[in-house]
Amino acid sequence: MMYVDNQTARLRREVMIRVARAFLDGELAATIDHIPLAMRPRASASSRCCIFRDRAVIRARCLAALGLPAEADDELSSLADYAGLAMARAKPEGPLLSVFDVACSGCVPSRHQVTNACQGCVARPCTLNCPRDAITIRDGRAQIDPEACVNCGKCVAVCPFHAIVRLPVPCEEACPVGAIAKDDTGKAVIDFERCISCGRCLRACPFGAVMETSQLLDLLRALCAREPAVALIAPSIAGQFPGTMGQMVAALLRLGFTQVIEVAEGAEEVARLEAREWGERMAQGESFMTTSCCPAYLAAARKHVPELLPHLSSTPSPMRLAAARIRGERPDVTTVFIGPCIAKRQEAMHDANTDLVVTYEELGAVFVAAEIDVEEQPERALADVAISQGRGFPMAGGVAAAVAHYVPADESLRAISIDGLSKKALRQLKAFACGKCPGNLVEVMACEGGCVAGAGVIARPERVARAVRKLAEEGRSG
Repeated sequence: MMYVDNQTARLRREVMIRVARAFLDGELAATIDHIPLAMRPRASASSRCCIFRDRAVIRARCLAALGLPAEADDELSSLADYAGLAMARAKPEGPLLSVFDVACSGCVPSRHQVTNACQGCVARPCTLNCPRDAITIRDGRAQIDPEACVNCGKCVAVCPFHAIVRLPVPCEEACPVGAIAKDDTGKAVIDFERCISCGRCLRACPFGAVMETSQLLDLLRALCAREPAVALIAPSIAGQFPGTMGQMVAALLRLGFTQVIEVAEGAEEVARLEAREWGERMAQGESFMTTSCCPAYLAAARKHVPELLPHLSSTPSPMRLAAARIRGERPDVTTVFIGPCIAKRQEAMHDANTDLVVTYEELGAVFVAAEIDVEEQPERALADVAISQGRGFPMAGGVAAAVAHYVPADESLRAISIDGLSKKALRQLKAFACGKCPGNLVEVMACEGGCVAGAGVIARPERVARAVRKLAEEGRSG
């Protein structure tokens, strides 16, 4: 997944900061209806057709920050009313993603288009290579018949001037499983029967129409209740914020958490268990096993490649194992997984030991609202330091490498890595299930590059990958 810093991402973060600050100041109900007006005062320039549409989108963003889907808005209730509903709920609810139709531009279907760079050349490779004769030359320029074009892209590949471009629908292009499409009005809708909650559409939409149902308010309520709360931090937190891991621990404790635990400790157990399970499966004559840490991949297997289900590892994810250990030791605590992944929320809904899932984007908003600068905090050591192999889980190839570390040297493990789900990757996985797998351990990451490029990150994946590698080097040997 490509990291994107743009105005829609900044708008999303500003709304979360304002909602968090209003809550911490004890003025959420009194001020939340003023947020759209404060962000788009009457005399300001608008980002869309008018300032009132801007405000409508910001209102929907406030609903999302409260943990409510955009379509929940009846347009008659105040945001203060919705804040009251959010404060009264016992636990977070779905859906994880929603589309606000007012923000959606109704992008035209994906197509190829000839630009002004066309020179009307004599060679005319576009016309000769088009399998449907969809391209003709008129008035000295190539023209594409949209009714005949099948979007094969051969004209793009052969044009010597790069004058033909493909115009995608960003959200549809980003979705690896075809879960987002247009309704009868031309607006985007999400098919939750197909959706794997990877969050790519959220990042891809340049109009900010896809919105995440946040657990920001649930986190703030838990911390302000002054009851025990444990932060389960994923190793990909390294590099997300300026400062050291020790300073991050201090910042989380200052925020109100009573304990900070590395999920990499759970990853260590996952690696051991998957190594043992892999050995048992190979001894029984199975051809291969796939890892089971990525919830978006597991959803993709269940919904789109059911042939893979017999090959899935039965080992729980690091989050589940870490949460189960803490809940076993301290049944009264609220467990909060902090990581880069929206799909983890879907996993947590089926896990009695994980109460909340918060992304780095949400955590950053809370830090800003609480005026906590990670880099200014004193060092606080982790109670337990995770092993190097567990800390390497968030990078592509990291899970397979950790499993291989615990496989006996005399056993032949051949690891295959699927680095990012795509339509091509899903076809490849189907082929694996049909007996065409060249390896016997398949690691699958839904996000290209691994969890360091998840939908909830706030730092560039390459920067985080460097920080994670350094963190792994500092881990204890296993």
